[in-house]
Amino acid sequence: MNKPSKIESFKVDHDYIIPGIYVSRRDGDITTYDMRTRRPNMGDYMDDRTMHSVEHMFATFIRSSEIGEQVIYFGPMGCQTGFYLLVRNADDNEVLGVVKKVLAQIIRHDGEMFGASRKECGNYRNLELEDAKRECRAYLSALENSRRIDFTYPTGGEDK
Repeated sequence: MNKPSKIESFKVDHDYIIPGIYVSRRDGDITTYDMRTRRPNMGDYMDDRTMHSVEHMFATFIRSSEIGEQVIYFGPMGCQTGFYLLVRNADDNEVLGVVKKVLAQIIRHDGEMFGASRKECGNYRNLELEDAKRECRAYLSALENSRRIDFTYPTGGEDK
């Protein structure tokens, strides 16, 4: 049996990642965005309910956006520090604009949590709109206050 190759996301030095949006990889016409909401390995992780709640709200709004037909997947990272967004034929700056718009929609949302019934979700009791709003508010603030968004991971030469 051959030794498995190291996957791309394990090649990134997580000591330098700060909240932001990065291109994790491009596979043909599919771009994987790393939507990092928290600094890795700093002890501040999203709880399951927050990740689940953001997933329900963000996935619904982005699939209803102007790039909705291009969205392949949106979901949480297992390390509890962000989300992955996979988009076909992506324009990075357009995606960033839509991500900000979706975050603002979640923050302003005054209705019920999307998909919060037994028939729609396998863990429907583990959802809370206010948790999603809090996480999205912090992430939108990080994106709006970022001094640098060029979609590349920091390598240590930049300010943290």
